[in-house]
Amino acid sequence: MSKKYFAAPYLVWAVGFIIIPLFMIVFYGFTDRSGAFTLENILAILSHEHAKALWLSILLSLVSTVICLVLAYPLAMILTKRNVNQHSFMVLLFILPMWMNFLLRTLAWQTLLEKNGVINAVLSFLHLPALEIINTPYAIVLGMVYNFLPFMVLPIYNVLAKIDPNVINAARDLGANGVQTFFRVIFPLSIPGVISGITMVFVPAMTTFVISTLLGGSKILLIGNVIEQEFTQGNNWHLGSGLSLVLMVFILISMAFVMKYDKDGEGAMF
Repeated sequence: MSKKYFAAPYLVWAVGFIIIPLFMIVFYGFTDRSGAFTLENILAILSHEHAKALWLSILLSLVSTVICLVLAYPLAMILTKRNVNQHSFMVLLFILPMWMNFLLRTLAWQTLLEKNGVINAVLSFLHLPALEIINTPYAIVLGMVYNFLPFMVLPIYNVLAKIDPNVINAARDLGANGVQTFFRVIFPLSIPGVISGITMVFVPAMTTFVISTLLGGSKILLIGNVIEQEFTQGNNWHLGSGLSLVLMVFILISMAFVMKYDKDGEGAMF
């Protein structure tokens, strides 16, 4: 029996859970309730409410991505210099939170940050001012950074670990100092991991609605919240699908960047 038949279960799964749902989104996005073709669901993104939610999502996602990059790159370099392999305990510490349910991790931060939460209880005990960031954009950014930081650390670490030490030693032998070695050798070689990490943080941060709902108290609407409400509360699958198609454009752009700068898959997490 040909080996290609072993891919049949995956083919069935892909058709049932990828192709058909995408087809439904496209169909609902370009039709109205009567089934007639329309572009109103797509153009609805230009309305004040939807455009505001979209730009706020982009802004918070960019801020979260930059913070993750600033935190992740030094961490990845430290792991690399310590010759830590992927099965080590330190790398496991970064992977371990990913094994916990995403909703539980976010609920934990809600408990920590709320007005009568753990953090404010400790601050009150130390006679320090209370931390009032719950239900603000700052809390949403904090939740994004915490949840998505491993997705930035691991691709960068994976690329840095593959850099031949002889290349770095050669640069130093030619007279390059630490700063020159980093910007002319190490960082350019780590670009695939950086691009992969940025994509894996920016895309889920932009499309999330759980973090903004729990840590934003439903007071701060991101585009993910708007789409979720159209499907669940407004029962308007056509508008929700149209707005989802707009988000797919950003996902496709991100995928294009990854394909351009990481053709060999060097920035893969594992």
